[in-house]
Amino acid sequence: MSEPAPGDTLDELRAALGDRLLDDPESLAAYAVDSSRAQPEGLPIAVVRATSTGDVSTALAWAHARGIRVSVRGAGTGLSGGAVAYAGGLVVSLEAMKRIVDIDVDNRLADVEAGVITADLDAAALAHGLFFPPDPASAQWSTIGGNIATNAGGLRCVAHGVTTDVVAALEVVLADGRVMRTGARTRKNTTGYDLTSLFTGSEGTLGVITAATVRLKPVAPGQPRTFRASFDDMEDAGRAVTAIVSGPAAPEVLELIDARSVEIIEAFHPSGLPSPGAAMLVGQTVGLAALDTAEAIVAVCRAHGAVEAEISDSDSLLEARRLANPALTAQGLRVSCDVGVPVAQLATVFRGIGELAERHGRRIAVVAHAGDGNLHPTVEAGESPEESAAAELVIDDITRLALSLGGTISGEHGIGSVKRHELPWQQDAVALDVQRAIKAALDPRGILTPDRSI
Repeated sequence: MSEPAPGDTLDELRAALGDRLLDDPESLAAYAVDSSRAQPEGLPIAVVRATSTGDVSTALAWAHARGIRVSVRGAGTGLSGGAVAYAGGLVVSLEAMKRIVDIDVDNRLADVEAGVITADLDAAALAHGLFFPPDPASAQWSTIGGNIATNAGGLRCVAHGVTTDVVAALEVVLADGRVMRTGARTRKNTTGYDLTSLFTGSEGTLGVITAATVRLKPVAPGQPRTFRASFDDMEDAGRAVTAIVSGPAAPEVLELIDARSVEIIEAFHPSGLPSPGAAMLVGQTVGLAALDTAEAIVAVCRAHGAVEAEISDSDSLLEARRLANPALTAQGLRVSCDVGVPVAQLATVFRGIGELAERHGRRIAVVAHAGDGNLHPTVEAGESPEESAAAELVIDDITRLALSLGGTISGEHGIGSVKRHELPWQQDAVALDVQRAIKAALDPRGILTPDRSI
């Protein structure tokens, strides 16, 4: 890849994009990083703040012709380092593409541009008695395009699945600037290869998603109920989750927050959240039988060692869970990971994480989308490079632990640059070769998010 110098190199792109091309030092620095702990090796040559698919097409065709590396970003909330800029590269930002084009109530579909904030789509759908099922904890800041690019999960995944389960169609700009549309508005579609699923979760390595048609669901009738159960033993909490998920009482949300995370969240935003001995399960039930379902879940928790439990009409418990990542970040706890295990292995993985904390002599805070086995452990470390490196070793051990239990190195954040070294731990050489062959076919010059993900 070339690393061009500013100046005449940008004249053609500037002529086409006008003030949508940014190359002042302040903008370059602001768009060079995302919310992960990954850091750029240098500043990009320019930022394209796209307002249309045509802008993205122009930018990629220009970069493709010159062999210039491209990083893609929405709101920059990613935690895997996928949107960090390349030195001398081009940043394509979709944050200004934020139109909700249509809410198709009859077909329960929404047509949106990639920069639409997740919570804004949910609010627009709610006005029609519908909702957008994926519910990442970062919903107030993350974009639909970013959710699709990483196949994001969230709090409601235990009931509704991840982002790929609601994506009906995509508009994608390929590396050479060509625009492609995938999928259909129908419920069933078996026409050709499933390109919609291919691009969902591809982390900007195969093309740039500029718009999507996504599926909505009707809001359940009745009053939702939230519940909380506190445990003095993490393994008991894990066993309770397994019993809940395998039982007849189905929650829409089932989250775990360990005692250290509760302490950090309360320091960040005091809300009166009681500190558990070891861990707290929080969740929500919906529908006309929401109260009965919540009572059944609380009974399961008590049967598996919960020392305290309550049911409420308030959403405050879930709001506290959403504050976990900003609270941990504000505390300087940035060395975290995103792993998944089969739900039946939760008690075992919690025990293993405790053993790793003792072996390494480091505290590990854990929050989890417990209902689907997706954990986010964070290792406490000082600010020095040596401390960060030591914490990274703990993260690697947690990842190996998850894999040993039949798990995955990422449940929802993606691979990016932060987890790329772990990819061969999970995927065999043939699987990696096949994915790289697909990448080479769609991006022969290797300009789109190179050396990340696959």
